[in-house]
Amino acid sequence: MPQLIEWLTPWEFSPTVLICTLLAGSLYARGARRCAAHGAPVPIWRSVCFFIGLALIYLVLQSYFDYLSQHMFWVHRLQHLVLHHLGPFLMIVALRPDLVRRALPSWVHRRVVGPAVRDPFLYGSYRFIQHPLVASLLFVGLIYFWLTPSIHFAAMLSTPRYLAMNWSMVIDGLLFWWVVLDPRPPAAHGTAGYGTRTVMLWAVIPPQIILGAHIGLSETSLFSVYNVCGRAWPISPIVDQQIGGLITWIPASMMSIVAALIVIRLWMHAPNATPGAARRTHGTIAKEPLPE
Repeated sequence: MPQLIEWLTPWEFSPTVLICTLLAGSLYARGARRCAAHGAPVPIWRSVCFFIGLALIYLVLQSYFDYLSQHMFWVHRLQHLVLHHLGPFLMIVALRPDLVRRALPSWVHRRVVGPAVRDPFLYGSYRFIQHPLVASLLFVGLIYFWLTPSIHFAAMLSTPRYLAMNWSMVIDGLLFWWVVLDPRPPAAHGTAGYGTRTVMLWAVIPPQIILGAHIGLSETSLFSVYNVCGRAWPISPIVDQQIGGLITWIPASMMSIVAALIVIRLWMHAPNATPGAARRTHGTIAKEPLPE
């Protein structure tokens, strides 16, 4: 038990991570409770997925795992697999449009969401980063950016850069998976078409395979920062790098395949679903009533 408590104790406590985790969990629970009160209960599997994804993100940021990720390259890659792929994926797949609407108080819709949607700059910026091409480039580009050896070296030795790296992965993961897993029918809401989403998911696979293969098959140590920090376990830099390369290569790509199967299922169950029927425009927000 003492060892478990030590493992779960934050290595570097972050009030921001704790507050965001509690806020996200509270809002989801509120939305699920209000959906049930309106006769549309949220399936238990959705709630389980959301809270597992949220818990995984919290644990890799606020436990001994974070210490290991700063002293082992392969643990760092596993941390980012959770932050950028698995955690956000599970959280987004758990969402329903009615739950999202009912999770936020009506005053937030009136004073925050409404003005933000009507603001040309804010809404235009959101539409830009959520465009399928831009979202795909950002999703892959961030991985390449933070794994550029010189940038990675600087990020791992600077607290502000390290925090920026981790937060950027979480936020970008949530944005990307929302584009591809948005449950709203494209024809009615102007979201990315199912064919476009499928192309996005397949398009991000090759760059991740190439990067993972480059890291895993390299005969020289690419990330010397772990020699400076010291490794948590006595394994060679090349072995550490090989395992990290495999994590970047295989599990990350498999996430796209799983997501593609979900998109195909959404496509098959969409109202009047026929290939090519979905609108290709993106970013329109339907005029839906505010929650009671």
